[in-house]
Amino acid sequence: MSSPSRQALVPFVSVEHMMRLVLHIGVEQMMVDLAHAIEADFRRWPEFDKTPRVASHSDIGVIELMPTSDGQHYGFKYVNGHPSNTRQGLQTVTAFGVLADVATGYPVLISEMTILTALRTAATSALAAKWLAPRDARVMAMIGNGAQAEFQALAMKALCGIEEVRLYDIDPAATRKCSANLAGRGLRVIACTTAEEAILGAQIITTCTADKQYATILTDNMVGGGVHINAVGGDCPGKTELHRDILLRAGIFVEYPPQTRIEGEIQQLDPDHPVTELWQVISGAALGRRDAGQVTLFDSVGFAIEDFSALRHVHQCLQGTGFFQELDMIADPDDPRDLFGMLCRAEAAVRVA
Repeated sequence: MSSPSRQALVPFVSVEHMMRLVLHIGVEQMMVDLAHAIEADFRRWPEFDKTPRVASHSDIGVIELMPTSDGQHYGFKYVNGHPSNTRQGLQTVTAFGVLADVATGYPVLISEMTILTALRTAATSALAAKWLAPRDARVMAMIGNGAQAEFQALAMKALCGIEEVRLYDIDPAATRKCSANLAGRGLRVIACTTAEEAILGAQIITTCTADKQYATILTDNMVGGGVHINAVGGDCPGKTELHRDILLRAGIFVEYPPQTRIEGEIQQLDPDHPVTELWQVISGAALGRRDAGQVTLFDSVGFAIEDFSALRHVHQCLQGTGFFQELDMIADPDDPRDLFGMLCRAEAAVRVA
């Protein structure tokens, strides 16, 4: 029985390997690099297959597949969202992804994406703020201090120059956790006891809560002119974070409207309410922030192209490192038409042994 060829071995990036890769590059640098990779792919947005993610909803969560292709590579992510998981000591969101070669259909990378999704989500938020937030923004409010919060704060620091982050969560333990994790990382960290306190003086407001419900994290009277809002928590039907009146006076920017209208904040609005796709701003086809007094809103639900960019970036970063394991994933008979013969030879080898 012959050993698999190099072509049949697929690099697999485990959670441990991903952590080692991220620490090797640096957490902030990794998110800056991911933002650049996503920005480059957004500039060639028309080249990609696009479809809303395929979702299977239940009363307690959602499981989704997120596929796309640029004609050369194909990628997909499996991801869940189960807010009640934390009560059992489990992650709210877990994910893994696959990158494949379109020419052969062979996978070229299998990777954990729980950590990578947190990194790419924060990178996308910071990328949107780079294009939409006030240029002099130095203070950020982070409402919802769960698993995503530290990544969001550090991405804003690295890409947008944020110097102060004001934290609030309905669970004070989450705020204490976030404050401790951000200590010594170059940010002024202020723990707040209300959302109103958190947004004082903030030019960028990020909401990232987990409950699967229509919620009002921000009311209209809380949001002054000239701020930029990243609404990250809304990611499925029936789950929002902002009062509808905020949306009615904001310039709204989205990833892919057919998906965002199902899952994002704009599910509260009429189906024909105008929105601008972020890739159009990045490519110069549409205007971003119009003036200093405008409220801009990035209605972020996450889109497959961002995961594709992240997987392709990780695949490139692996070269020359040992931060992966090679898996024997693809049957590799001497004669491609004789798959059964490969099984027979394996049977003979077992008998001899």
